[in-house]
Parts: sequence; structure tokens; C-alpha cells
Amino acid sequence: MTIKVVRGNPTPEELAAALTVVRARAATAASEPSPAGPRDAWSDPSRIAATRLPHPGPAAWSRTYWPG
Repeated sequence: MTIKVVRGNPTPEELAAALTVVRARAATAASEPSPAGPRDAWSDPSRIAATRLPHPGPAAWSRTYWPG
């Protein structure tokens, strides 16, 4: 991983403090388990699209997201 200072002229202490924060956050993110559980069916957009497509007509826009 390469970190590049784009603006400014940080002192060695400022640069060390910034790198410490970045490394600590990276270590925390790596140690936490990933939320790879099953998706909630309610939030899955394919549940609407898989059932039926709206038929063209004056009220088609209302049937796009609320099948019924």
C-alpha cells in the first residue's frame, strides 16, 4: 500500500499520527467478521421483478413497485 501526500508539508510527527490512524482502522476492519449473512427477502429487489411486470396503461407507474 502506498500513501502519497497530495497537499501540504506535514511534519514527521503529523505523518506518523495519520499513518497510525489509517493502520489502526485497517486492522479493525480486517478483524471484524464480514456481514455475509443471508439477505433479507423484504429488501431484495428481485422479489418484485420476478413475480410479474406491469402492463402498460394509465396506472402502470403505480404497479411498478407495489404489485397487487
